Amino acid sequence: MTEDFLEYPRLMERAVRGVVRQALSLTAEHGLPGLHHFYIAFRTRAEGVEIPSRLVAQYPDEMTIVLEHQYWDLQVDDAAFSVTLSFGGVNERLHVPFDAVTSFVDPSVKFGLQFQQADEGAAGEAAPGQPPDAAGAPGTPDEAGSKETVVALDRFRKK
Repeated sequence: MTEDFLEYPRLMERAVRGVVRQALSLTAEHGLPGLHHFYIAFRTRAEGVEIPSRLVAQYPDEMTIVLEHQYWDLQVDDAAFSVTLSFGGVNERLHVPFDAVTSFVDPSVKFGLQFQQADEGAAGEAAPGQPPDAAGAPGTPDEAGSKETVVALDRFRKK
């Protein structure tokens, strides 16, 4: 078998992360259209993640945030997004590199993406408080604990 010097799985994952970047960029520019809203799970200790230490203590591996009604100052660049959210009535600024994102779900259109880096292994358990309608959604652990790069597309697209 020929060795994959181009690393197609890595190229594919990078391209699909661009979907998340573009969705957030459009939202930053125009707001959330219609019923769209996002559940974004990310590794809290990943390189470049900047969140308050109290949130890291509460979510030591992964947390899921929701962008729907109450979020402020969403900013997106090529490598990361930043947003202000309220946690227990306290507004907190989060900075999340796209490489730290483990899943992105827009339940309004039944669309979801799941990412797992080969060097990181499975994403781990979903954050407590994950919505019931996202059960089995991207962000939940892979039962086999696969260490392969996985990009699951259109898991929730209407058939």
